[in-house]
Amino acid sequence: MFVDRVTIFVAGGHGGRGMCSFRREKYVPRGGPDGGDGGDGGSVIIRARAGADSLAGITHQKFWRGENGGAGGSANCHGRRGDDLIIDVPPGTIVRDRDRGHVLKDLIKPGDQVTAAEGGRGGRGNKAFATATNRTPREWQPGTPGEERWLVLELKMIADVGLVGLPNAGKSTLLSRLSRATPEIADYPFTTKFPNLGMVTIGDENAFVLADLPGLIEGAHEGVGLGHEFLRHVERTRLLVHLVEPFPSDGSDPLQNYRTIRNELEQYSPHLAAKPEIVALSKSELTGSDEVRNRLETQLHRDVLAVSAVTGRGLAELVHAVATLLAEEERTEQLAGVAESPSGE
Repeated sequence: MFVDRVTIFVAGGHGGRGMCSFRREKYVPRGGPDGGDGGDGGSVIIRARAGADSLAGITHQKFWRGENGGAGGSANCHGRRGDDLIIDVPPGTIVRDRDRGHVLKDLIKPGDQVTAAEGGRGGRGNKAFATATNRTPREWQPGTPGEERWLVLELKMIADVGLVGLPNAGKSTLLSRLSRATPEIADYPFTTKFPNLGMVTIGDENAFVLADLPGLIEGAHEGVGLGHEFLRHVERTRLLVHLVEPFPSDGSDPLQNYRTIRNELEQYSPHLAAKPEIVALSKSELTGSDEVRNRLETQLHRDVLAVSAVTGRGLAELVHAVATLLAEEERTEQLAGVAESPSGE
């Protein structure tokens, strides 16, 4: 089961109470205070873990709490510190405070983590209150409660390339042909209900991550159909491969279908619409598809690749075009990083 949004309650463990105790030993009259401090409570930490691709693993539990700290003991013994509770999530998870609305952290890379709820401080024992004028203090402190909050965990898939297009444009079939991914494939719209990732290898050393994303329909930027459930996963991709079906089953115009998807991307986010895009005509094994491709190139004033997941036509050209564009993006990012860094570094 794929889950990309979860609401949970997190609470740090309570700090342990301090101890009120006095030293009692044979031949040592009037022993002084020896009550130890309580231990700190454990925190709740959310950490990105490589290999995870869904939030389904934490949906079974709504409340998460760190371990309470131990109470202080006599003979100046400190209480045990409570263990931290670590919640593993996929890279690409945004941790947001539900009530305040701000983002605690965007966990992009494996190993990124954020303390979502601090554990409480342990209370001081009476030994800590001893002074020159107060040699037998009976004061002690209870531990402080741990931090509590409601969180919304939202997963935005991290992929180099996103496959976009209307439902039934052939995205899942193309992903299964280019990688070892096994998305659900059928001859009806909305077969894909959640993003699927696949690794596309180029030679022996290079590769990129390709995401088959659920199909858009008109009005998706307003939540129609899969709406934002789809669009937020496109935001992290570096470039888009826009698949256009030559002969849609509903008889619609391929050029208008392309413009519909472009409009939805622009309405949702201008930054998303500005991403580099490769346009490809799918199902090019069908008779008459070349005429549709030529019309698209004429109307859009750009190259349109012809690909077929059935015959393999154009797949090598598509992978080469993606790899070339990704390399250009990397060079641009590197140059931008050098330009922004102080001179001499």
